[in-house]
Amino acid sequence: MQNKKVIIIGGGAGGFFAAINIKEKNPNYHVTILEQTNTLLKKVKISGGGRCNVTHSCFEPEKLTKNYPRGEKELLGAFYQFQPKDMIMWLKKRGVKTKTEADGRMFPVSDDSQTIIDCFLREAKKLNIQIKTGFPVEKLIPPIEENHNKWQVQIKNKPNLEADAIVMATGSQPKSWKMLTTLGHSISNPVPSLFTMTIKNDSRLKDMAGVSVNNGTVWAKDTKLSDENGAVLVTHWGLSAPAVLRLSAWGARELADKNYNFQMGVNWIDEKPKNALKTLKFHREEWRKKQIGTLSPFEIPNRLWKKLVEASNIDLTTNWASLSNKELESLSNELTQGEFQVVGKSTYKDEFVTCGGISLSEVDFKTMESKILPNLYFTGEVLDIDAITGGFNFQAAWTTAWIVSQNI
Repeated sequence: MQNKKVIIIGGGAGGFFAAINIKEKNPNYHVTILEQTNTLLKKVKISGGGRCNVTHSCFEPEKLTKNYPRGEKELLGAFYQFQPKDMIMWLKKRGVKTKTEADGRMFPVSDDSQTIIDCFLREAKKLNIQIKTGFPVEKLIPPIEENHNKWQVQIKNKPNLEADAIVMATGSQPKSWKMLTTLGHSISNPVPSLFTMTIKNDSRLKDMAGVSVNNGTVWAKDTKLSDENGAVLVTHWGLSAPAVLRLSAWGARELADKNYNFQMGVNWIDEKPKNALKTLKFHREEWRKKQIGTLSPFEIPNRLWKKLVEASNIDLTTNWASLSNKELESLSNELTQGEFQVVGKSTYKDEFVTCGGISLSEVDFKTMESKILPNLYFTGEVLDIDAITGGFNFQAAWTTAWIVSQNI
């Protein structure tokens, strides 16, 4: 069909990327983006602290999928179609250069998310893609109903629009999910992912906001979740940084079931307790006359060291030589097996991610088309796909949008 009408619902990352690539591949198609708010590409704007963590420098599909608590299996074939390397090339061809940081996260060289937004808006304008803001979709009527041979899109207080194909790029929006359930799709129970842990009234963390370790390990007690390694940061409300965020992503459903009330273990030095104890005993001999509060033998901030010493019921003015084996064992446990009572969660900056969405078994990942209704496609977070922090959520949006564009 030469003049196919395609309506994309949602003016975010996946919506724009799908629209641009559909129109490039099929210049005669009429492509329209409908956005219910007056703001386009909102998540792109705030991602990476306003720098836009556009993707990650993991170029092997098998390794790449390991960053997705939900969607790992389904995305493997998808990443063979379009992966981070392809996204970098796509941006480069349109004048946007990227750079890689030490942890693999990739950003535009400008360190400004507006660079990505401007690129998308420029491409959309060049390709004559229609963008309609303030267009909340109320209902989708499939071609099989009411003798229509096209999709009918019902807009609040506006005439219906017609389309040959619909692309759902609405993100984690309950209203859209509800609309899709009326069409026969099912939703995997949505719960938050990528959140920080709230810990109240713990003397070890009091007045410690901003203190961090680069190489800690965290875990959730009495769960089947794996330990997560990486930076751990003390905040005004509890604990954050990559290790904590990864735990929240992999544990999204299990921790929701616990109502975010559980014991979290923290190993501040990423050492086994027996090795930590060995180091402490060695320094008892080496630093005999020094006070224990003066200096830490481990790579952790001294403020944190002092708090953990005090939490082990050791006076900071005690000389190393005076420390008993029992005191050193207590300190070793505090360093490597600290337990903190989590009493809730907090949103990570403005970057919220939802675990849940359209059940993946109802989507053909070779085309991103619904298995239930023809000419209905999905991209991004409307699906039950989510990732750990680091540019992976955007990559899932780029990949699924690309596949839509090649198949619509």
